[in-house]
Amino acid sequence: MTDRPAEKGDELVPNSEEVKNDEQPVHAPGIRELPLVALRETVIFPEMIVPLQVGRDKSVAALNAAMAANGPIALVTQREAEREEIEDPTELFTVGTLAKIAQVVQLQDGTVRAIVQGQGRLRVTDFVQTSPYIIVRVEELPDVTPDGIEMQALIRTVQAQIEQYVANGAPVPPEAAVAARNISEPGLLADMVAYSPDLSTEQRMQLLETTDVLERLKIVSNFLARQIEILELKGKIQSEVKSEMDKTQREYILREQLKAIQRELGEDDPQQAEINELRDKVEAAGMPEDVKARALKEVDRMSRIPSASPEVGVIRTYVDWLIALPWNTSTMDNLDIKAAAIILDEDHYGLEKIKDRILEYLAVRSLAETLRSPILAFVGPPGVGKTSLGRSIARAMGRKFVRMSLGGIHDEAEIRGHRRTYIGALPGRIIQNVKTAGSNNPVFMLDEVDKIGMDFRGDPSSALLEVLDPEQNNTFQDNYLEVPFDLTKVLFITTANLLDPIPAPLRDRMEIIQLPGYTETEKIGIGKRFLIPKQMKNHGLTEKTIAITDEAMVELVRSYTHEAGVRNLEREIANVMRKVARAVAEGRKRKTVVDVKKLVEYLGPQRFEYGELESEDQIGAATGLVVTEVGGDVIAIEVTLMEGKEDFILTGQLGEVMRESARAGLSWIRAHAAQLGIKREVFEKNTLHIHVPAGGIPKDGPSAGITMTLAMVSAFTGIPVRKDVAMTGEITLRGRVLPIGGLKSKILAAHLSGAKMIILPRKNEKDLRDIPEEIRKQIKLVLVDSMEQVLDTALRRKPTPLSTEPRKPAGGGKESETDAGPEGRIRPGFPPSPGDQPPALA
Repeated sequence: MTDRPAEKGDELVPNSEEVKNDEQPVHAPGIRELPLVALRETVIFPEMIVPLQVGRDKSVAALNAAMAANGPIALVTQREAEREEIEDPTELFTVGTLAKIAQVVQLQDGTVRAIVQGQGRLRVTDFVQTSPYIIVRVEELPDVTPDGIEMQALIRTVQAQIEQYVANGAPVPPEAAVAARNISEPGLLADMVAYSPDLSTEQRMQLLETTDVLERLKIVSNFLARQIEILELKGKIQSEVKSEMDKTQREYILREQLKAIQRELGEDDPQQAEINELRDKVEAAGMPEDVKARALKEVDRMSRIPSASPEVGVIRTYVDWLIALPWNTSTMDNLDIKAAAIILDEDHYGLEKIKDRILEYLAVRSLAETLRSPILAFVGPPGVGKTSLGRSIARAMGRKFVRMSLGGIHDEAEIRGHRRTYIGALPGRIIQNVKTAGSNNPVFMLDEVDKIGMDFRGDPSSALLEVLDPEQNNTFQDNYLEVPFDLTKVLFITTANLLDPIPAPLRDRMEIIQLPGYTETEKIGIGKRFLIPKQMKNHGLTEKTIAITDEAMVELVRSYTHEAGVRNLEREIANVMRKVARAVAEGRKRKTVVDVKKLVEYLGPQRFEYGELESEDQIGAATGLVVTEVGGDVIAIEVTLMEGKEDFILTGQLGEVMRESARAGLSWIRAHAAQLGIKREVFEKNTLHIHVPAGGIPKDGPSAGITMTLAMVSAFTGIPVRKDVAMTGEITLRGRVLPIGGLKSKILAAHLSGAKMIILPRKNEKDLRDIPEEIRKQIKLVLVDSMEQVLDTALRRKPTPLSTEPRKPAGGGKESETDAGPEGRIRPGFPPSPGDQPPALA
């Protein structure tokens, strides 16, 4: 139980007849056996008189036993205050106090109050008994008091520290300083400090366990020095706070007096002057009438609130945002189409479709003032110039340019802003960027729109639906402003690497313009016209110090980069420039001409092999074309047959659509096995394994259907596939070849890989107009309708049917023209397909 002082009227506890008073055995001097009372979070020192409230049965019995024997009692602090029963010496501190019982009284709640006085230190050596009360064997610990100058100095130091400790506001009676000055016994002086409530139980036990008085005084001195420092710092802090409060109160009184003087003189006070200034700014901001009424209402509310209120700052920030927005501030469009075309050509090479679209917009703007700005979406692989194209468009039109990256945004409030009820609320980034632009008709680029996230905080793509809809964005309402803002004059341009991740409703609001990538010639042109001059300037070089040959540029594009854009090309050019810049800095005077040999010296061996197709015809292998987020690419599809039960294995991280295409191709092969010269037993006794290399990259889509089917036919028949052929197209169960997307990117990838012939769906013929003429001259493009035409074109020889008799046309007569091969020869065994035509050369 906890200690508290004894109360008057408590009755003395009578000696119980049950109290045992056995004779104590004789021990060596200083060794005694005493009843023990375990203390909770209390440490008693010699000469200390303390009232104890005792409630545990064993402790009450120990007190009664000591009273009956008219002897002392051992008071020892237990290590864990929560422990109820003490059964082992390790549960107590080893050092305690030998105490004399002055009085024991019985309280009304059944507990016992005892007044004890410490007489000396003792050490518990062993437990003699634990029931009905604890008796311990103890050893008295006398103080060791060395004499000398150090002891005298410590005594005076501690006495002075106690006086300073009390003077600084320590939580002890003021009389403690006088008592300390009158104590000459060093041990008693050190124990006196234990009265301080700033000491923890562990610190008190350290003092009790220290019998060397000199060491005890040192511990006390260190404790007092730290407490004095804390109290001085506390006093300093309180003084500063009080001074600040006094200063604030003084300023308030002076401010009120100033207001009274200004009223007498007929002058406005500063707050009223600020209110009037805000009203003037609102009137001059050119806001719509409903917005101006809202702003003036907020200013009136601000005038009625005390200037010290935090709400004043919130209202002021809100009104400042309304004033700062360009409600009717626009930049004048440059409607000179020829000048705009020159600027676009200066900044970017190629990209004719996008340039034409911008010039068309300017042409219509010059004829129709009310034309709404289009919502354009530039879709293409990294490095093709989507973002820089936005800056160029702004420069050509004479407009301000702002950019906002949407990559990784998960919070809808990034678009619409937070409501003013939140601390630190601000408008969304749409309004913030319009304010930054300073005009209501900037070119606003929303970068990486295909990388918007969505979580519990909302869906930012849904918030963009209003922003990017010309029918709605004339009344775009930010959550912070809570008033409509017209975005119809803003030319929004979004960029993306892929279309698929963009939600369909958002995609529907945008005019999609594809940037599939650059041809080799375009990359070389961009390097010469833009990248080399830019990097020469960045590295402090001139045409007198460096020149890169045409052959080196071709080698740089073919062997050191493999991309749809030119970002890596620029890095490699910068790498060359650094090497030359170092040579110039080291004292080279002659001009450095970078040729192919020098290029290898600077950049190391070739990183990519130009023409990545097979080096010779392969059985069971075909080259397909795919589109990734970094542009077009070629993939090798491998098929092998293994003896075993009939099975179908697909590996290479293939998606579900690609797996279904492979199964559709296999079904077509089995349906036409006789025409292809494949026996039924081949299917029943072999396991078919299709693998697409680069297994760490997921792959999906139907456009590899004819490629997988061709590779399977080659594996079943043993006829090799031509090494220089690449292909793309979806296959049906009837063997029809359906159109695919991303045609330009795929053809560019095939060209970079060294393909001489590309097999394409005939229904993609309309897309060939986007293919550069230089590519079409170098690659043979074959258009097909059916899988039979693919086999005729890609296999080194035709499959031999199981039955060599030519098929008779129904009802007799001549053979159908649809059974003729590309050169008019009969394709034995293949039934005609509706609309089947020979492969066409594009």
